[in-house]
Amino acid sequence: MKKALTRWFVAVAFGLLAACAFITVNVYFPEKDVKQAYKSLDEMLLKQGAPAEPEETRPDQEPGGKPVSLFHSFRLVPEACAQDNLSERLAREVAGIPEVQKAYEEMRARMPQLNALRDSGVVGESMDGSVVVRDQSRAGDAQAVVQAENNNRKIVITNMAKAILRINKQPETTDNLRQVLGKAAATFADAKRDEAKPGWWIQNAAGRWVQK
Repeated sequence: MKKALTRWFVAVAFGLLAACAFITVNVYFPEKDVKQAYKSLDEMLLKQGAPAEPEETRPDQEPGGKPVSLFHSFRLVPEACAQDNLSERLAREVAGIPEVQKAYEEMRARMPQLNALRDSGVVGESMDGSVVVRDQSRAGDAQAVVQAENNNRKIVITNMAKAILRINKQPETTDNLRQVLGKAAATFADAKRDEAKPGWWIQNAAGRWVQK
């Protein structure tokens, strides 16, 4: 009887351990902050990188032409509440990653081509955060532009997902990253929909293509 009871306890213990191994941790996803972080990244690394007007001090220079830190000129909220702003923390962290900086540099150089394709309706902003060719008959060299853009966007979205895991103090496991990556991509797409110009084609969250 005693041996049977011992075996039962051992079996239960192993069962509990096995069950724990399959528990999925729900990672908190701060959607509004992530969306704002994406917009801040665009302002900081995409739009501010446009060519400066001649004879004027650029945002990345102090009077006299002395370079200043990229983050020194980064102001999203009043100084008093900056330390508590999650969207700013996310944007700062992702912006500090070299491969993200390179991705934005390439996107910035490509922006005139991409905007022309969006203006003409050849490409549109999809619901998963990527750019897609909508009109193959007028695509021309658009596919190469789209592929390069999507490669850069994947880098940004993936690093945002990793930053969210770090803020949640969760390991960057395959399961955790998979849980966050889809939401990070959808939120990126939402930010792009907000920033789309009138006439551009966008795919809404329900999957329907509309002109803004």
